Amino acid sequence: MHVVSTAIPDLLIVESPVFTDARGFFTDVFHATRFADAGLPTTFVQDSHSHNAQHVLRGLHYQLHQPQGKLVRAITGTVFDVAVDLRRESATFGHWVGVTLTAGDGRQLYIPPGFAHGFLTLSASADMGYKMTAPYHPASECALAWNDPTVAIAWPLPAGVAPILSPRDHAAPTLDAAPVYA
Repeated sequence: MHVVSTAIPDLLIVESPVFTDARGFFTDVFHATRFADAGLPTTFVQDSHSHNAQHVLRGLHYQLHQPQGKLVRAITGTVFDVAVDLRRESATFGHWVGVTLTAGDGRQLYIPPGFAHGFLTLSASADMGYKMTAPYHPASECALAWNDPTVAIAWPLPAGVAPILSPRDHAAPTLDAAPVYA
């Protein structure tokens, strides 16, 4: 396993070797000893799965009072996965990192508590797997506008294509109006 820092040091790309042959491929998604050795969490309390059509944009989501660390990967398809730093005291507050995740590439993104998370489905469909350090808590759930001009995420949408959003994501506030971490 190899851990790669990003432009925001707390956001980490976890790369596991992928072994392929005529039958397909094999890779380790989680290995407690290797995660501990890399300084990553080893306790995850919830696994979730989402299936998404092309151009679906989920996010940017976070839990303010019961923040979650997330380990995310593409199970099928390809997504552009994004995390935005919402820790007001951080030197990278309001900055974002985007990583392309493709099924079978052995790459995952670890997003610690204090970040908003979202992704855009690039392929015809994509299944995403999430391991979370805290359970889903609807009363703590918040969202940040996917198209906030201050954050200015460069979503790789084809020209003239609008993302497919949930009503909640469509109405999410911009960074200047969203609750953030102290």
